[in-house]
Amino acid sequence: MALKPAICHAASAGAVVAVAACLSLCPMSGARAEPAVSIEKSFAGSLTTLPSEALSVGGSFYVPAYSSVSMSQGKLRADFSVTLSVHNASETRPLVLKRIVYFDTAGKQVENYLTSPVALKPFSTVEVPIAAADVRGGTGANFVVDWAAAGEIAEPVVEALMVGDVGAAHYAFISQGRPIRIVGKN
Repeated sequence: MALKPAICHAASAGAVVAVAACLSLCPMSGARAEPAVSIEKSFAGSLTTLPSEALSVGGSFYVPAYSSVSMSQGKLRADFSVTLSVHNASETRPLVLKRIVYFDTAGKQVENYLTSPVALKPFSTVEVPIAAADVRGGTGANFVVDWAAAGEIAEPVVEALMVGDVGAAHYAFISQGRPIRIVGKN
C-alpha cells in the first residue's frame, strides 16, 4: 500500500515537469522588449573619435538572427537570446558604424541602435544583446549593419550568436553576416 502513493507522487512530478517543458516552448502572448542598449555608453572603451578624412569606402551586412525557431511543424516555438557582434578587423584604422538596425520577420524595423555614427578602435568590438524573452523579431529576425572607413581597411566581421535551451538541452549557434551586394544583369 505504501508504494501506491509514491507512484502517484512520481507521476504528478513527471506531469509538472512535462507541463513546464511545454510552457517553455509554447508561443507567448506578448513580446517583452528590453530597453535598447546604448552602444555609446556600454562600449565607450571600444570607441574612438570619428575620422576627419572623408569616408571613402563602406558597405552593409545582412545578419540573420534566430530569436525564435519554429518546431514541430510550427506548433511549438523555442526562443533564443541573440548577441550581435561587430568586430573591427583592422589593426590600424578605425571602423565607422553608420547604422545598426533590427528587423522582424515581416521586414518591419524593431529597433535602431545608433542615433549617430560611431567609430570603433582597431581590433575592438561592440555588441547588441536581444533577450530570449524579447520575441519581437520572430523566426525571421535580422540585423542590417552599415559601415564605412577613411581608406583601405580590412572588412569587418559581423556575427549573431544565439543561445538557448529546449527542455534539458542547451544550444548555441552562430549566424555570419553577409555583405549586401546588388546583383542583376551582367
